Amino acid sequence: MNDLTNNAVWLEWLLEGMHRAQWGLLRAMHVVGLVGEVDEQAAWPWRWRLAGENLLIDQAQARQLAISLLIIASVLVLLVVALWWKRARLWLVGASALALVLAPWPAAAVLFTQAHPTSFHVAAVPFSDHAIANGARLYAAQCVQCHGENGKGQGALASQQPVWPPNFASPLLWRRADGELLWAVRHGLQGRDGQQTMPAFAQSLNVQESWELLQYLRALAAGELLRATGNWPQPVHLPDMQLRCHNASKQWLSDWKNQRVLLVTADPQKLLPDPRMVTVWLPTQVSNTVPDTVDCAVTSVADARASISLINGSADVEQSQWLTDRQGWLRARNGRGIAAWNDDDLLCKSPTADQPVAALAVTPEDQLTRIIRTMDAEPVRFVKGGRVH
Repeated sequence: MNDLTNNAVWLEWLLEGMHRAQWGLLRAMHVVGLVGEVDEQAAWPWRWRLAGENLLIDQAQARQLAISLLIIASVLVLLVVALWWKRARLWLVGASALALVLAPWPAAAVLFTQAHPTSFHVAAVPFSDHAIANGARLYAAQCVQCHGENGKGQGALASQQPVWPPNFASPLLWRRADGELLWAVRHGLQGRDGQQTMPAFAQSLNVQESWELLQYLRALAAGELLRATGNWPQPVHLPDMQLRCHNASKQWLSDWKNQRVLLVTADPQKLLPDPRMVTVWLPTQVSNTVPDTVDCAVTSVADARASISLINGSADVEQSQWLTDRQGWLRARNGRGIAAWNDDDLLCKSPTADQPVAALAVTPEDQLTRIIRTMDAEPVRFVKGGRVH
């Protein structure tokens, strides 16, 4: 989670404004029938789009854009005044023209980047255990020969490709917008010389299957990054799962809005109820009853265990606990059964999380409380498609 804006609030507003302006324009054009659909969502009609990801890297260019936008706003005000103040109209129009000429416009190569019709698509399939399980089967059938079982681009046919397949066990899937990834899967990729570097799969995968494949890749990448680094350097949600709860109105994990969730595979009879979180038990097989010590039990057991194994970076998920924050991001893991937590169990940290942890370490409270306080004080922030989430 290190691709942040160093607390530059103005830059976050600029990037978000750029995205919302483009997204709003696309929605409006779609409503009035000026653009059609590609892959079941409104299609971006131009070959170029504003490149927030470039401005995030080159903040000097971002400042120039921000200043230029302020100048444009000032010019509009001057022109409105000129309509009413006839005596100063010539001077106001001249000042406006001069301001536009002297504005520090950013370089076009930085401000714009190549776009695809799906550039502003959003994931139409939720990040769920079912989607991940389906994606795993699709990956094995369509992708593993080139990309390898671990997604690192070391498949049996990798060396025969025009370019070496990318390593998914990297920030790649988090940095690129969902729609850009969908285009790569369904319509392939070409090099600068126009040569096809990745085949298109639109003929063998429907749109839903394409999204399921991408959800599987995120789970796979999260687990491989955990194996390689010992933490989740890029944030990942706890997959949605089907549940049986004491509260009959809650049937899916996503029904627990704005709640911390503790997913456990340990013996539920040894757990103590904790009002700070929703405790969800993941059994080895479907249970018809929900123990009194937990709030819910997972009913989609096979898919849930497979998806958690992927994200965990290990097939051994017994006697473990996973903790999410209120936004559903996986933040901590305790692989020691019901043993006490420690500060090292916090695996998804904000770049500035060390300071709050150090400050809390001197207070007389248990490690789980410190982890919860740190999660609340340092929410997940990351960059995807040129936006800070």
